[in-house]
Amino acid sequence: MGVILYFVAYILFLPLTFINFMYVEEKNGYFKSTALNIDKFANREFRTLWNKTLITSDGYQFGNQTESISEVLGHNILLGKLSKKGEKLVKILTKEHCINAITTNTPG
Repeated sequence: MGVILYFVAYILFLPLTFINFMYVEEKNGYFKSTALNIDKFANREFRTLWNKTLITSDGYQFGNQTESISEVLGHNILLGKLSKKGEKLVKILTKEHCINAITTNTPG
């Protein structure tokens, strides 16, 4: 049953996003906000994969649902705890983006 629910949720997500957009009054930033929420979800949901592949074992851990993937990468840049795969991802995202994500995504 879990697999069926997963596929139903996955299939409905994209069309519901656009339907919801039609009802939202403040449309500025809607898709950016949605992208950030997906990013935070992916940080939490795939934490084991990210912790094993993108950082060293003693690095700042993925999994906090309030942080984006870029934000956690930024912490690990500052700590010098990126793995080779993490360094490659940071090159794509840019070091500046990841470090800036620490301050722009942190509540407060």
